[in-house]
Amino acid sequence: MKRQSHRIAAAGLLLGAMLLAFAMGTAVVASHALAPARALPAPAQQATAAPTFTTDSERLLNSLYTTTAPSVVLISVEVVSNQGQGESTGSGFVLDQQGHIVTNHHVVESARNIAVSFFDGRIVRGEVVGTDPDSDLAVIQVNDVPAEDLRPLPLADSSSIFVGQEVLAIGAPFGQAWTLTTGIVSAIDRSIQGLSGFSIGQAIQTDAAINPGNSGGPLLNLQGEVIGVNSQIISRSRSSSGVGFAIPADLVDRVAQDLIKHGSVEYSYMGISGGEITLGIIEELGLPNTTRGVVVSRVEPRGPAGLAGLRDPQVAGQRLQSVDIITAIDGTPLEGMPALIAYLANYTVPGQTITLTVLRDGQTVQLPVTLSTRP
Repeated sequence: MKRQSHRIAAAGLLLGAMLLAFAMGTAVVASHALAPARALPAPAQQATAAPTFTTDSERLLNSLYTTTAPSVVLISVEVVSNQGQGESTGSGFVLDQQGHIVTNHHVVESARNIAVSFFDGRIVRGEVVGTDPDSDLAVIQVNDVPAEDLRPLPLADSSSIFVGQEVLAIGAPFGQAWTLTTGIVSAIDRSIQGLSGFSIGQAIQTDAAINPGNSGGPLLNLQGEVIGVNSQIISRSRSSSGVGFAIPADLVDRVAQDLIKHGSVEYSYMGISGGEITLGIIEELGLPNTTRGVVVSRVEPRGPAGLAGLRDPQVAGQRLQSVDIITAIDGTPLEGMPALIAYLANYTVPGQTITLTVLRDGQTVQLPVTLSTRP
C-alpha cells in the first residue's frame, strides 16, 4: 500500500460537508478536515487558581505555552475551488512587530478574505504579502494590531537541531485553536515534496501530534524558538500517526525575508536529477562502502550542470560503467540529495558560481557551475 503525505490545513465547505483535496505530485494529497466556517475565538480567559506542578517538566511546558501561545494565530480563509466556496483554517505565528505572520502557502492559496485570530481574543483582517509554493510558505500581514501587542517568535539555527530533541507544536488541529502537543525530533535531513514539483531539503520529522489545522504553526524547541513550520503528515487515515514534517527554520527565514522584500522567491537551479548511493552502485563500481554523496541520474544537456561538464550515467548493456557522484558543494560535504537541495535553497542565488566536488571513475574532479533561476 502506498504511503500518503497530506497537507494539514483544515477546511469546511459552505456548500456541503465535503473534503477539499488537490493532487500533489507523486501520491501527495492535501487532507482537509471539517471546520466551522468562521473565525474561532480565543480560549476563555477565566480567573483560575494557580496551577500546582508535580514535576519540573509540567512547570516548563506550562511556562513555554504561556509565553509562546500569544505569538501563535488562527488563520481562517475564504476560498473558492471547483467544489464551490468554502473556508480553510490553519495556523501561523508572528514574525516581527511590523505585523508579518508566517504560515503555509496551502493555507492561504486562492484566498479571498483572511481573518486572523489572536490569543487575546481580537480578530483582524490579514493581507497576503507573498507566497512561495516551492517551499509551501507564505507571509501575510496584519495592520490593525499595535506593535507593542505583537510578540514575535525567534527562529532557531537549523544546524542546532538534533534527533531526540524535545519539541512542541502549537496550532489549531481540527479547528481547536491554541492546542499544544509535544514530542521529539524523530529525524532530520528528510526530503519532502513542495507544491511545484521541486523538493524541500532537510525537513524535520517529528512524532509530535500534527493534524489538519496545524498547517503553518510553529514547531518549537524548549527555548521557545521556532525550529520549523509544520506542513505535512504521512498518514493513511489523514490524521496523526506520529510522522509529521516541518520546514526548517533556515529556509523559513530566507523565504520570509524574500517575500517581505520582493513578494516572491527566486531559487538557484542546477538542472540535474539525483539520488542516494546504493549497495548495488558501490559493488558495481568498486567504491568504498563509506562513500557518501549524490548519485547523478540525469543531467539536462543545456542546464547549468550540463554546461559545466556533469555527465549522465554511462551504461553498457545492463551494467553501470560510470556515474558522477557529487560529494561536496563549495567544500561542504554532502550526505545525500536533501543536503544538496537545502544548500542551494539556503545559501545560493541565481547567477552565483559554485564548485562541485565530483567523484568520477575513481578520480575527484572540481566543476565550477554557474547557477540559473529555477524554472
